[in-house]
Amino acid sequence: MDDKLVTIAIHTYQKALILKTMLENEGIDVCLHNVNLIQPVVSSGVRVRIKESDLPRALEFIENSELWKEDMEPKVKTEQTAEILIPIDFSEYSVQACALGFDFAKEIEAHVVILHAFFTPFFPNSISLGDTFAYQTVNEEETILMQNEAEEELDKFSANIKEKIEKGEWPDVPYSVILRNGLPEEEILNYSKEHKPNLIVMGTRGKTQKDIDLIGSVTAEVLDSVKTPLFAIPEKTPFSRFSDIKRIAFGTSFEQNDLIAIDTLFHMFQSYSIEYYLFHITQKHDDAWSEIKLAGIKEYFAKQYPQLTLHYDIIDGSDYLLNVEKFIRDQQIDVISLCTRKRNIFARLFNPSMARKMLFHTDTPLLALHS
Repeated sequence: MDDKLVTIAIHTYQKALILKTMLENEGIDVCLHNVNLIQPVVSSGVRVRIKESDLPRALEFIENSELWKEDMEPKVKTEQTAEILIPIDFSEYSVQACALGFDFAKEIEAHVVILHAFFTPFFPNSISLGDTFAYQTVNEEETILMQNEAEEELDKFSANIKEKIEKGEWPDVPYSVILRNGLPEEEILNYSKEHKPNLIVMGTRGKTQKDIDLIGSVTAEVLDSVKTPLFAIPEKTPFSRFSDIKRIAFGTSFEQNDLIAIDTLFHMFQSYSIEYYLFHITQKHDDAWSEIKLAGIKEYFAKQYPQLTLHYDIIDGSDYLLNVEKFIRDQQIDVISLCTRKRNIFARLFNPSMARKMLFHTDTPLLALHS
């Protein structure tokens, strides 16, 4: 029986071609899917596919490859000023993300950075297995035109922000705008590594959008990899101020990392009047053990945070997405918060995180806290 093909990664055409060359150098057969046959270089969601039998070897190679490894050296943030990063794509939900980002920046006296990334296609001039890759642009005039259009849109967006501030609709906080050339999710992650913002606020589509619109969602890709707290704002979010948030639910798995994330959450909203709902998703056969753990958590939080209003609930895990939505409606939850963890490529491919699933199955804002 023939080996079936599996997708090992999704990249721009240039990066997919580099990975293909490197894997084939290891003796692994590779094919690229979703390539624009007329202009391959403009393809931005190219799937790198291999035989299923080669998967363990390919995963090991990618995890150990310096090119695909995340820079683990901590970078010191030179400035002490708090910073809110708001990536935008000029959509209506980008405006909504800005409204919340500016509001929170006023509360914590932060500087706002508005980032837009536009993708200019290019292709490798020569493929090398060294540290650098030479490339050339497809069409210099076309690249300049795309950059000029992005600059014009960014100027319009900035003028809109200035108008809202002058009218008193948004608070007057310091802000700057940045334009970068590259794949949006990669540029957001790179900026986050370089500058260590306190919070990323991003708009995202709601659950009524077609599945095809959700595949490769920038917010989902950033959520899976970023270490900065990320606040994902669906387009139908009913509030534009943090003071409108009254109830936050945090999903706990009773792990040590959750305590760190919850402490981050409490400090983030310490100046607001919030009711917190801690919920745990479990299967019926684990109910008794979950109740025991929940009792321990209650006792711990009663001692650590006596000033907070805390509620606790257990959610049936048989259809947890549906049951969480019911829980959100019944308790009138304004924000769902979850702890995310950096996971290897195998886990991201075959076991999407709960945070990612929630991002695509609810219209409730999602606050992801890395631990």
